[in-house]
This record gives sequence, structure tokens and C-alpha cells, in this order.
Amino acid sequence: MDSWVRFNAQSQAKERVIRAAQYACTLLGYTLQKGGAAAELRKTVSQLEAHMSLSRKLLRLGNSVEALEAAKRAIHLSDSVLRLCLTISHLNRAMYFACDNVLWAGKTGLVSKLDQHKWSQRSFRYYLFALILNLTRDVYELRLLIECEARSRAARSPPSPSPTLPADHSLSPSTPDMLAWLRRQLHLLVTVLYSNPPLLLDLLKNSCDIFIPLDRLGIYPTGQGFVGACGLASSVLSILTMVHPWLKLKP
Repeated sequence: MDSWVRFNAQSQAKERVIRAAQYACTLLGYTLQKGGAAAELRKTVSQLEAHMSLSRKLLRLGNSVEALEAAKRAIHLSDSVLRLCLTISHLNRAMYFACDNVLWAGKTGLVSKLDQHKWSQRSFRYYLFALILNLTRDVYELRLLIECEARSRAARSPPSPSPTLPADHSLSPSTPDMLAWLRRQLHLLVTVLYSNPPLLLDLLKNSCDIFIPLDRLGIYPTGQGFVGACGLASSVLSILTMVHPWLKLKP
């Protein structure tokens, strides 16, 4: 119950729930289309999705200020890679929200003759760049943790004697050696991700989200069904980090 109270108290909670419902409608619309459902039903689902999208834009008014404040905090981080990735990511999020606010004004009629397609594409470009930086940050932290885990294992296990190679032995690694190395790296990866749920969830969430702007910008079209599934999955992961704040990756 305490977790639900904390979740409900946050300003972004409603937006996350509506986002999950919006992408659920996207996935449902794709399923209905493939199943040959009635056109009237598909139109109703499409209209519901559009209303939810507009509601989300209303709830995100002012989020640019929050993103700028996050960028101001990130610029003081001691790690130079995290400082660069997070600061620029938050700045791009601020621009993304600003474009989204302009789109909301155009869709509601407050700004007439707005080129909504141009502003939508501009918004998704900022969103894509922010996600690329977020994924870069995730991979960087994952690399640091893998190296730390490898050093810890090396310190715990006694060093094994290096075999003497024949004079005519090729310097290139054999296939069994390469497979053994790959197994060790995979085991390290699984161990690190299992031991760090916040990093795992953030990596999964950003990996799902990145297909949305890639599809909308036409860089890597995946279709409404895949976009809906990715958006729904990332929304559920975001809600999970709100219900359980310890699952949110910091800083």
C-alpha cells in the first residue's frame, strides 16, 4: 500500500498510465486490423489512442523546466562520461518536451496553421538523440560493472599457469578458446545484470523506446504492432520504477 501511495503522489504517474493505455490501443488497433475487425471498431480504437496522446501532451506541459533542472544537476557529476551523456540527454529531453508543447497547442487550436508533421518529426529527433545518449550511459555503466566483477573474480581465484606454446603455434586464438572466452563474458554479463536490477530495467526500457522514434522518423520502420508492443513494455517498466523507487537507475 505504501508503494501505491508513493506512486500515486508523483506527477508523472498519470502520464505513464495513459502512455501504457495509448500504446495498448496502438497494439490493439494493429491486432484488429490483422484480424479483419469492423472498420467502425478500428476507428473507435484509433480515436481513443489520439485522445490519450493529446491528454499526455497536456500532462507534459512544463516538463521542459524539469528536464533543464535535471541537466543542471547532471553537469556537476564527477564522472566525465556520465556528466556528458546525462547533461546532453536532459537538454534534448527539454527540447523534445518543448516541441511536444507546441504540438499540443497546434492540436488544440491555440496555434493556427501549425505544420504538425514538421514539429512532430523535430520532436522525435530530439527524443531519439536523448535515447541514444541514455543507452550509451547504460552500456558505459554496464562495462564498468563487468570490469569490476572480472577483477573481483580474478582476485578470488588463484592464477593458472600459462601453457607453453610450440614454436610454430599460431598467435590467433583457436575456436575452443574463443568459445570459452565468449561463455565467460556472457556469464559476467548475466551476473552483473542480475545483481543490478535498476540498470537492467533502464537498459530494457531504453531499448524498447528507441524503436518508437526510429519508426516515426522512417529510419527503421517496424510497424504499428511492434511499436505498440515496445511502447507498452517500456511504459510498464517505467511504472514499475515509480512503484518501487529503488529500481530507478541513479543518478
